[in-house]
Amino acid sequence: MRKSIHLGLLAIAGLALLAAPLRAEDKPATDAARPVKVTPMLTTAVTSSGQPIVMPQKDVQITVSTYDIAPGAKLPEHKHPYPRYGFVEAGTLRVTNLQTEKTETYTQGSFILEAVDQWHKAENVGGDPVKLLVIDVMPKGATSTILKSN
Repeated sequence: MRKSIHLGLLAIAGLALLAAPLRAEDKPATDAARPVKVTPMLTTAVTSSGQPIVMPQKDVQITVSTYDIAPGAKLPEHKHPYPRYGFVEAGTLRVTNLQTEKTETYTQGSFILEAVDQWHKAENVGGDPVKLLVIDVMPKGATSTILKSN
C-alpha cells in the first residue's frame, strides 16, 4: 500500500478511536490529577440523509478546516462528492437538503455527517457566529465542495 493510504487510514482510525465509546475493561487507568472522560457523541453508519458511509478506496486525503459563519450568513447551494463530517463548536446552523426536502438544525455540540452528492444549503439562524470544525475524507487532490450554478 502507498504511504498516503497508510496515513489516511491511520488518521481515520485515530478519529474512530477518539469517537468510539470505551468498554469498562478498555478504560485507561487515570489518576486523580488527570481524569479522563470519554463521552460518545455519535455512532452511525449513515449520513444525515440515510446514505451508507463509503470511504474513498485509494490515495485518501484528509482535510481538517474551521469555519466561522457570521449571524444571518447563508451558504450557497452546494454538495460534497465525498464524506464530510462537522462538529458545531458554537452557534446554530440550519441545513436544508434540497433533494430530500429535510431540514435539520444543529446547535453547539452537534456532530454532522453531511449527505454525499446531494444538493443542500445552510444558514446561521442564531444571533452568534457559528463555529464549525469540518473533516473531509476524499481522494488526494479532489475537491470537497461543488457549488450549484444557477
